[in-house]
Amino acid sequence: MGVWIGLCLPFLGTTLGAACVFFLSRQMRAGLQSLFIGFAGGVMVAASVWSLLIPAIDMCEEMGRWGFVPAVIGFFLGIAFLFAMDSLVPHLHVGGKEPEGRRSSLGKTVMLMLAVTIHNFPEGAACGAILAGALSEESSVTMASAIMLAIGISIQNFPEGAIISLPFRAGGKSVKNSFLLGMLSGAVEPVGAVLTILLASIVTPILPYMLAFAAGAMIYVVVEELIPEANEGTNNNLGTIAFALGFALMMTLDVTLG
Repeated sequence: MGVWIGLCLPFLGTTLGAACVFFLSRQMRAGLQSLFIGFAGGVMVAASVWSLLIPAIDMCEEMGRWGFVPAVIGFFLGIAFLFAMDSLVPHLHVGGKEPEGRRSSLGKTVMLMLAVTIHNFPEGAACGAILAGALSEESSVTMASAIMLAIGISIQNFPEGAIISLPFRAGGKSVKNSFLLGMLSGAVEPVGAVLTILLASIVTPILPYMLAFAAGAMIYVVVEELIPEANEGTNNNLGTIAFALGFALMMTLDVTLG
């Protein structure tokens, strides 16, 4: 039961956020968007440290002073993977004017969805990795900790769903289609989580690397995308404050309830 909750919560957060398109007809104000993006970044950084990197290091305590090595290797593999995805896959960020990645003739909607997929994959991998740790007898990761990570990602997925669906509506798409596109933007998360769990169940020794891999991928997204977006314009202080709040909330959830 806990596994299903961990898999579904992030997708539910995105779906509820996308449903905002039924009540709002225009894009969020810049200040509110900075708040939400900054908060999401804080949640992801705290989750990367307390829910992923620290458990990865703890699982390798038998290595003594070298117990950090798998975490470092996995972390940089996650960074490298997202860097490659960002460089190779044609995509367009919400609010962006120029596509990134390789040149392509793909339509704007497709490239927007690809950008969201790149963004959301690390979150799915993170949920899958920590759920795999909770299911493993060789890990100290608890199911409660996995659920806390899913709750944290679900909280930060809510504004993301709205940030994605509202621009589609403002661009002329119907309310229904805007909602569906916003909802589908989160579909990659449960898919990525399931694939990660299956991989970890086949090759158990790589679990510490997978936890750190997910952390590296999420940190890449925060540094490459969320922090710059949260600090755009004159609302950078709001983004910074929201980042601190998101970080503190996720840290508190993980330490007290995980």
